Amino acid sequence: MFFLERFDDDWESRWVVSKHRTDGSQGEFDVSAGKFFNDAEEDKGLRTSQDAKFYAISAEMKEFSNRDKDLIIQYSVKHEQKIDCGGAYVKVFPASLNQEEMHGDSVYNIMFGPDICGSTKRTHVIFNYKGENKLVEKSIKCEDDEFSHLYKLVVKPDQTYYVSIDGKEVQSGNLVEDFTFLPPKEILDPSVSKPDDWVDEKEIDDPSAVKPEGYDDIPAQIADPDATKPDDWDDELDGEWEAPLVPNPDYKGEWKAPRVPNPEYKGEWVHPKIPNPDYSEDSEIYAYDSHKYVGFELWQVKSGTIFDNILITDDETVAKEFEEKFFKTRDAEKEASEKEQEEARERAKEEAEAAKSEVSEEQNAEEELSFDDETGDHHDHEHDEL
Repeated sequence: MFFLERFDDDWESRWVVSKHRTDGSQGEFDVSAGKFFNDAEEDKGLRTSQDAKFYAISAEMKEFSNRDKDLIIQYSVKHEQKIDCGGAYVKVFPASLNQEEMHGDSVYNIMFGPDICGSTKRTHVIFNYKGENKLVEKSIKCEDDEFSHLYKLVVKPDQTYYVSIDGKEVQSGNLVEDFTFLPPKEILDPSVSKPDDWVDEKEIDDPSAVKPEGYDDIPAQIADPDATKPDDWDDELDGEWEAPLVPNPDYKGEWKAPRVPNPEYKGEWVHPKIPNPDYSEDSEIYAYDSHKYVGFELWQVKSGTIFDNILITDDETVAKEFEEKFFKTRDAEKEASEKEQEEARERAKEEAEAAKSEVSEEQNAEEELSFDDETGDHHDHEHDEL
């Protein structure tokens, strides 16, 4: 393991909050297990605590290179606030990072994780390559409910990668094919252009076609032959009655000559290609010589996201071990949530029954009073007799 963070004991001694923003727009982190959890202490994670704020925090790890080895980035995200707009991705930085000045333009090696804003819900996979950030061309979904989810990115020396969420692979591919790291192998030959006399029109108007005589004399509309003058129509008061116009069934529209195959047609012109002089293979796109920091640099409209179990390793077995522990936490969260919902339903049921009983008692009391009014009070009746 190159890095492991569970946010226990003195986690604050390992993490540095950026001081780049001084205008009050930077939010504060705290540590919490959230509302639903398996173990109140073990499930504590780093939580965003203020709405509509930027967040920037990082931790140092022993510097390493992933050259010739797998790189696995894995961590859990819990949007307990039911996030509507905000990032939850992690960044891995080179040794050049200034932790106290970390901000959105700080150079990173890899950015990975969910980003949600309205209907856009995707998992980012971005690599910095020769000074440019390259986003995966494929769309990778993310989760947006209030439970914990485990995100894992695996990058291999054979230039393949895959992304899994909660242990299930959701995307995989080749770095060269799924990103724009390299220019195309071939380009259109700039010295060649389509000949001026090239004919690529498949059909032409029939030159022998002749517009029928009287074709243009057919009106588009005619008087409705089924219309009759209303009985109450007064020519002196209403003017001369005219039948309304309706589409003419004999009208065929503007005359156009029929289309026929073009005898001069040469087919679709294909621009010839040549090898791209700017292209060169790179078998080490995956490799970074310096990974030294892990951090979160985010914006969130609604705070409350909890990050935990941050793991960076080259050992799939280690990642699997933490994955199994994660499933226990997630299952416990769902059980706790279901229990609370069931208890809420029971309370609502009891309150409804109590309210119904109260209404029934009030109705009975009203009926008794009504009965007394009709028959007279028993004690008053005896007094009258005396």
